[in-house]
Amino acid sequence: MLDIHEECGVFGLWSPKTYDLARTVYYGLYSLQHRGQESCGIIVNDCGVFTGHKDLGEVGDVFKASVLDAIGQGQIAVGHVRYGTTGATDRKNAQPMVVNHVKGSMAVAHNGNLVNSYDLRTELELAGSIFHTTSDTEVIAYLITRHRLTTASIEEAVSETMKEIRGAYSLVIMSPAKLIAARDPFGFRPLCYGRQTDGTYVVASESCALDAVSAKFIRDVEPGEIVVFDRDGGRSIRTHCGEEARRICIFEYIYFARPDSVIDGVSVHASRVQAGRILAQDHPADGDVVVGVPDSGLDAALGFAEESGIPCAMGFVKNKYIGRTFIAPGQSQRENLVHIKLNVIAEAVRGKRVILIDDSVVRGTTSKKIVEKLRAAGALEVHLRLTAPPFIAPCYYGVDVPDAGSLIAAGHETEEICRYIGCDTVGFYDPAHLGALLLHGGQSLCTFCSACFGGPYPAGQPAHTGKYRFEQKLPD
Repeated sequence: MLDIHEECGVFGLWSPKTYDLARTVYYGLYSLQHRGQESCGIIVNDCGVFTGHKDLGEVGDVFKASVLDAIGQGQIAVGHVRYGTTGATDRKNAQPMVVNHVKGSMAVAHNGNLVNSYDLRTELELAGSIFHTTSDTEVIAYLITRHRLTTASIEEAVSETMKEIRGAYSLVIMSPAKLIAARDPFGFRPLCYGRQTDGTYVVASESCALDAVSAKFIRDVEPGEIVVFDRDGGRSIRTHCGEEARRICIFEYIYFARPDSVIDGVSVHASRVQAGRILAQDHPADGDVVVGVPDSGLDAALGFAEESGIPCAMGFVKNKYIGRTFIAPGQSQRENLVHIKLNVIAEAVRGKRVILIDDSVVRGTTSKKIVEKLRAAGALEVHLRLTAPPFIAPCYYGVDVPDAGSLIAAGHETEEICRYIGCDTVGFYDPAHLGALLLHGGQSLCTFCSACFGGPYPAGQPAHTGKYRFEQKLPD
């Protein structure tokens, strides 16, 4: 599935010693690259002096060896990979965001989206604040800075800020002496931490990033929790815990997260295999082979094959070297990129009835191209099965799901979608079974947000919408 963009990934380190932290952050960000490919950044703190680099592009392109060498050593560091859901693709919006104020420097990395950022920014501007970016992360940074002037510690300033901001946010914040992790009271976006053998604490959006730097997973940051890492070790502030019912984004399990991650106690791989099994029960099909669309459809294809008894085959090769920075010949040809990113293994599908497993249909153009490629390779039939319910509403919590006018399922019945895509049958995942994706030991571990599938918006909806709402802001 190539229509939905990821949101962002955050990473942080606190070390008891001084060393080349930038390279460790580099490895962590590389493992989170799937969460954002627009821009990336690393900031290292050496006894209160912040140095770093950020730019448009992917981690391997932005951080050459010479750039990492120039950042230097330190004791604390933060990193970020971005796909922006608020603000344009511009170097000024790259993170981590650094603020210098009278109490010392601060760096902020944010995954999520605030629903009240427009109103908060207007209030700050009327009070004299001057904004240099069009990202809602700068709103968070300004609020923390303002509260830091009247509080005894950075963590208290973060807690005060959490009283004002609403929406999705997983934050990694660096002060001159501390690393802070904070997660919104709903827990929309994942955040966890672990520890290396030398005592270095590691904070990351997903557990796969802890594995990448040989850190042992300790636990997830709880919704509403603030975790502080400094010379006294790690300590928890739970003032905002329990303020709201847990609402992890269900699409983290369906698509966003890496399958080797474990989020809030649930294996992403196991969740996707379970989705495939349930699809086979709810939408069986007569077929000769089950084929998953890389990458998020592969695990579900295994589950469908296990449940149905139909063999699973590798039907596609994905070009791993095409990123978001790939430049299409023209915007009108954007959908043709599927021909470059995915290629059919004809031997696996020729003369066969193919059950095609993918995560979702958004606009439908990508699925249409994939089905065309399968038929051109000789597939006799194509039965599309999707591990997500129909997208019928936009997301305001950090996922780039477009407005309803661009969502094919918002204005078309299943049969119409099937005809447009060109498959023989199509089956969507039943929203009533979404809780089954979060099972552990037979029990569902947490409740979830499914607003984009027609569920309620737990944190409400913003009064001002649109990714470019700050760019378009005009004076009265």
